[in-house]
Amino acid sequence: MASNFHMFSYETRDSLHLKLDGDFDGTSAYELLETLKKNGNGFYQIFIDTDYLKTIYPFGREVFQKKLGIFKQQSSHLIFIGKNGRKISSD
Repeated sequence: MASNFHMFSYETRDSLHLKLDGDFDGTSAYELLETLKKNGNGFYQIFIDTDYLKTIYPFGREVFQKKLGIFKQQSSHLIFIGKNGRKISSD
């Protein structure tokens, strides 16, 4: 994981909010995917805030996009917010 990558989370009623901070590399992508896998069930929406990402490495984006499809089939609505949302989402 990028040494400066951090993920903060909080819940509201039926939503999970994840705030990503730092550099997004392959290991950061796996950490985000694992968090979604472990904590994503039971929420109608999951907001992923990308405003505080500094660098998005191509490998991190690639890893996330390849594995995200599996998660989307079993879970909630993922909503990417922030200036970097389109850079990591597969939409």
